Amino acid sequence: MPLDDDLAAFLELVKKSILCGERTAMHLLTPEKARIEYDISTQILDESGPPVANVTDIAILCRDGNSINARLYQPTEFAQVTQPQPVLLYFHGGGYCIGGLESHDSLCRSLAALTPCYVLSIAYRLAPEYRFPTAVYDAQDAYQWVISNGHEHSLDTNRLAVGGDSVGGTLATGLTIAAREEKWQQPACQILLYPCTGAWQKTGSHRRFSQGYLLEEKTLQWMFTNYLRDETDRADWRFAPLQAKNLCSLAPAIVILPEFDPLLDEGIAYADKLKAAGVATCVKIYSGMIHDFARLGNIVNDAYQVRKDIADTLAATFYLN
Repeated sequence: MPLDDDLAAFLELVKKSILCGERTAMHLLTPEKARIEYDISTQILDESGPPVANVTDIAILCRDGNSINARLYQPTEFAQVTQPQPVLLYFHGGGYCIGGLESHDSLCRSLAALTPCYVLSIAYRLAPEYRFPTAVYDAQDAYQWVISNGHEHSLDTNRLAVGGDSVGGTLATGLTIAAREEKWQQPACQILLYPCTGAWQKTGSHRRFSQGYLLEEKTLQWMFTNYLRDETDRADWRFAPLQAKNLCSLAPAIVILPEFDPLLDEGIAYADKLKAAGVATCVKIYSGMIHDFARLGNIVNDAYQVRKDIADTLAATFYLN
């Protein structure tokens, strides 16, 4: 299927704005400037999320004594409910360098409202100020915080899912591996939106979509250069889950991939490896879509559709199993 018409028009505008000097390619920006531009663009590209009953800011204490911010979304269905309810622990994308609570507010609101479930969005610390494996440890500490403290916020820790987009998906699936290794409880499921899973970006889809499809190769390597301490970190499964020798006994997974995403092939490879390890895995490829399309609510209808599809998976996991 060809690239979605609305996305093609959007990408052409992005290309022209760079050529005309109205916009600077991300890999030429400082991380601070890139964060500002990313958050500003979110206001233009994504619609406002649906209303929820309550939004609570939470500080989570990490193993090094510092705190990270988190945001808990309570759907309207739970406004008058006192018993614990299911929760999705969500990690935003942005190549470990950009993104945060604001850039993914609409997406998290949608998942909370459509499922319904609580959604706890985590603002793990960003690179290059905090390099690998800080984000990994922050994700693990957030997971442990939910298990230990969730009851204080009416969270049912027996119905706890993990999810994320792009590198957020990497953090989410890495949590399931760490949980198995550390003998923590497995989450109910893992929701992986176009996750980064490969150590080296040399697949066919990386070659086909290296430029002109929003997530460009130079930007991706700029992000990883800012995040990794050195090249040896690439072989660590916490950065590249495809490097993990054992994927057995992990939570069921849904892997969501856009057709025109440089991460497509490594996403398929990871899903295949999960299946080979006996992990119940569903793969869905969205025709005509690009990386980060779940946050392009003002551009494509599939942004809503993928949120609905994820919510349906979460609802089935939380309420039917």
